[in-house]
Amino acid sequence: MDHAAPSLAEFERLAQAAIDTLPPQFRAAADAVVLLVEDWPPAHILAELEIDDARDLTGLYDGIPLTEKSLFDQPLGPDTVWIFREPILDEWRERGDVALEELIAHVVVHEFAHHFGWSDADIATVDRWWE
Repeated sequence: MDHAAPSLAEFERLAQAAIDTLPPQFRAAADAVVLLVEDWPPAHILAELEIDDARDLTGLYDGIPLTEKSLFDQPLGPDTVWIFREPILDEWRERGDVALEELIAHVVVHEFAHHFGWSDADIATVDRWWE
């Protein structure tokens, strides 16, 4: 398996490809979310989530899930899905048994599932990724 690290632009392309494969009923809602691909999670996010090791955070949904949105909400910014390249690359290299495109797609779909209002428990019932 080739373990060369793709660029941020390539990661973003792979993440967008995963979004493009969402079922049509989810794609329109996904289009309203900002996708940010960064090398590492920002320090303020790690502190807010009380995460000591940046490698432990591969992605994050930041926003109000669709199931909780109200016309009365005054958002401070757009809903955002963050994808973190270096933690994903670390996991990919450690696992050694999954294609990078598949791992990126898993993280992307997981974070968008939170936007759609699914909890981690809900996601686990349909996504047996970690078993």
